[in-house]
Amino acid sequence: MLRIGLTGGIGSGKSTVAELFTQLGVPVFDTDVIARQLVEPGQVALEQIKAIFGAAIIDETGHLDRVQLRQLVFDDSQLREKLETILHPMIRQQLLLSMGETNAPYCIAVIPLLLEKGWQTLLDRVLVVDAPQTLQLNRAKQRDKVTEQQINAIMATQVDRETRLAAADDIIDNTANLPALRTQVEKLHQQYLKLAQ
Repeated sequence: MLRIGLTGGIGSGKSTVAELFTQLGVPVFDTDVIARQLVEPGQVALEQIKAIFGAAIIDETGHLDRVQLRQLVFDDSQLREKLETILHPMIRQQLLLSMGETNAPYCIAVIPLLLEKGWQTLLDRVLVVDAPQTLQLNRAKQRDKVTEQQINAIMATQVDRETRLAAADDIIDNTANLPALRTQVEKLHQQYLKLAQ
């Protein structure tokens, strides 16, 4: 089975592209979704996070206070590394398991930090969703209701646009509208089905 890694900067439109592939019947595995499942109450990862960050990181319903955790790790790179040391091996294992259980001609793995974490080795091709930085900034501000400063901090942890584009086997240009995006996805879908044969 052909394994496509879907990546792009914050606000580039990864989720929209992933949804368009889903609509075409393609299995899509999102590492952010896997990460959220791993920190549900009763999960090992949540207990490990609690041991490092303290009980205050758990809200009154027993769930992870994601906003507080995000704030903590953004202000402290050592804490971010500790969090990644817990989560990334588990995410990777679950992703490989999910992809291995799929019998479709190809699947999509949505991995925001694909290049930053060197996960290209898990995949056959890298698909980059690309948009200019100003557009990314505006989209992320609207979607996440966060400040420009917070988005710039996130962008600083990601590889730059040039590096991302240089690593791409395929590129989707997300500067136009949804119909234009859908056309590009459908074209790639046909290409991937041919490659998978």
